[in-house]
Order: sequence, then structure tokens, then C-alpha cells
Amino acid sequence: MKVIKLYLFLIAGLMIFLSSTAYLVKDSNSLNKNIKSKVFTEVKNEAVRYDNSKIIKFDHKLHVKDAGVKCEDCHTGAVGSISSKDNLNPKKENCSGCHDVKDEKTCNLCHYEGVYKKLKTSKTELIFSHKQHITEEKKQCIDCHAGLDNVKFSKEALFSGIPNMESCYSCHNTQKASGNCEQCHSNLTNLTPKDHKSPNFLNEHRLTDLTSGKNNCMMCHSDNFCQVCHSPAGFKGNNSKDGFYAPYYTKETGVRTDRSALQKLTTAHTLNYRFTHGLDANQKSFECKTCHETSSFCASCHMTGGELVTGIMPTSHQVAGFTTFGVNTGGGLHSDLARRDIESCASCHDVEGKDPACVRCHFDNDGVKGTNPKTHESGFMRDEKGIWHDTEGANCYSCHTDANAKPNGTAGRGFCGYCHGGDNDRFRK
Repeated sequence: MKVIKLYLFLIAGLMIFLSSTAYLVKDSNSLNKNIKSKVFTEVKNEAVRYDNSKIIKFDHKLHVKDAGVKCEDCHTGAVGSISSKDNLNPKKENCSGCHDVKDEKTCNLCHYEGVYKKLKTSKTELIFSHKQHITEEKKQCIDCHAGLDNVKFSKEALFSGIPNMESCYSCHNTQKASGNCEQCHSNLTNLTPKDHKSPNFLNEHRLTDLTSGKNNCMMCHSDNFCQVCHSPAGFKGNNSKDGFYAPYYTKETGVRTDRSALQKLTTAHTLNYRFTHGLDANQKSFECKTCHETSSFCASCHMTGGELVTGIMPTSHQVAGFTTFGVNTGGGLHSDLARRDIESCASCHDVEGKDPACVRCHFDNDGVKGTNPKTHESGFMRDEKGIWHDTEGANCYSCHTDANAKPNGTAGRGFCGYCHGGDNDRFRK
């Protein structure tokens, strides 16, 4: 009996051991599969980048920091390379200087089982010369490929080893080296940052986070670029949150530029925008608040107690005689403004879904000719040639609303009754 129990115990232990071993092997294979199967492709700076960790095992940190290997010992072609399309990956002969490549037992030290392929190189449209930077400018590899000596796997080197545009800008800032895009980029179509393509970016660009170090307007835009909207006023002192200066600077953010004086915003809108801004104010008020503090900014022209949806009214509307009533009064200043530019009036008063504000006064509500504010010029109805005679959809009937006063209908009262109907019908046959 004891022997049977011993056998059962040994069998159970063996099963546990085998299952755990199988799990570890499966997990290890899964890990290797994940490492080997993922090829990371990224389009940035016009380059398609490959992750060679699918092809070979490599440790930059081990080679550079621990073994003291120099970059040019492996990347021997970099020193003389004058094109970004050159394949600068290490060759077999580079590895043979340290590794016994003839010993088949050591292949798996660098190669995956059964995987013996050439290393891939990034595809790019950039114009770049390693020879100029290394030989003539005396640059060290680590100056551009910062962090490469600290990564463990080649997959990690994909992110920290390839220079980004911010790294290039440390020299190509028009001071140390040229900042012209065409000098390095043969294709300019993909250089616009994604957030710049937002429909509202022009209004929100002053809120760009400059404190994180991730955004640098000066990389692409010169001082003169800002002057399209901002005048070089030579502003001195601390910028305020509602001062609209560029580059944006406050004590809170501590962000400023040493390359140009703060510039005051002067022309963000068209010259005639003052007379049409009501359209945007009614329909896109949130965009106005991006730059303007409405409670204070609008008050310079508007006063409370108005009849608009927003409860504000221009000061010009508050002058005595702005609107006059009665026959032959002329209607006051508001009629002059309406005759001059009715679209300007409509920008605030023509609220979508409601009757125009003019209808409240310019309306034939009594059916008597000559007692309502004039809407048309003198002699407007001097003859019968008008759409009111043959078109039921004529805009005349927006104000002249007698249901019977329609083409081919009865004379009715009011508009058509001015000329038709009764004994005074001068058009009656």
C-alpha cells in the first residue's frame, strides 16, 4: 500500500513539473513571438521606420557602455555617407571583429532560430549627409542620437535613437545653421502638425501649451510670421491673459522668447469685421471667447438693456433720435444705416428661426396706406410690374399678410386693397 501511495505521489509531482515547464516554454515562445513579429512603422519627418528586433537580437547599452564599442566600429559607412538613403546598418564583417561568426553554436546569440535576413533601413525623403555633420561639423553621434547608449534592445532604439525635428532644431535655428525647410526636406506636404489642421486652430493657437517643452512655434515660424496679425509694438513688461500679445507670456507660465519682443495683436479680423461680427457672435460665440473676455471687451461698444438675444446694444443705438416715428420723420439714424448696409443690421437682428426685427415696425397691420414706416423707395409701386401680381411666394406677403390678398384671390384689405376692391378699384374692368 505504501509503495502504491509513493508511486502516485511521484506521478503527481511529475505531472506538475511537466505542466509548469510547458507553461514556461509556451510563455517564453509567446514573448519571443511578440518581440519578433511586430514591425513598427511610423511616418514622421517623412520617414518609414523599421524595427529590426524581428530579425536580430541586439543591445546597444551592452556594446557602447559596457564593452566600450564606438558607434563607427559597427556603423563604418556613416562617416562617408552623403545620402539619407544609404544603408548604414552593421554588416557581417563588422560583427566578425568581435564575434566568431564561423561557430554555428553561437549564432543564436544574435540571430533568432531560422531567421537570417538582412537588416532593413528606414525609407526617407530627407536630405542628409553624415559626412558633413561628422567630418566637417565635428558632431558626435550622441549629439543627434541622444539616449541610444542607454537602450537595451534595438526595438527601444527605434524611438530614442532616431533624431526628431526638435533635435535638429537645436542647430538648424537660423543661428547655428540654416532653418530653411527645403534644405533638409524634399517633400513639404506632410510637415504641418496634426493639431494645426483643426478648423478652429487659428482662434485657439494662443492657448498652445508652451510650458511642457513639447511645442516650439519658432521651429517653423519666424518672428515676421506673427506680424501678419501682431504688430511689432515693442511691448515691454509682463503680458496679461487678456492682452493678446505674441508670444504668449505670463508670470504663471514663465514662458517667453529672447528672440523677439512681445507683439500686440492688431488685425485678427478683416477691416470690415466690426460691422458683420454679429453673425459670428450669434452663432459661434464660443470662438469669440477664445480671445475676448466678452463681459469687458464687448462693453466698449455695447450697453446692457438692448433687445438682442445677448442683451447688449451698440452705443450708436442709444443716441437721441436713432429711431423716429411718424410720417415724414425719415426714421432717424437707423434708417440711414439700413439704407447704407442692411446686411450689417441683419448680422445682429436677423436671428435664425425668427421674424426679422424690422417686421415689428415695418408691417402693414392697419390696412391703411401711408400710415406705416416706409420700407421701399419712392415710386416703388408706380405700375403693376411686380412679383406681387403673379407670385404667391413673393416676399411682399411676409409683411402684407391678409390671407385674401393673393394673386387671383379677392381684393381683401390692406396691401391689394390699396388699388383693388370696392368702388375705388381703379384696375376694375
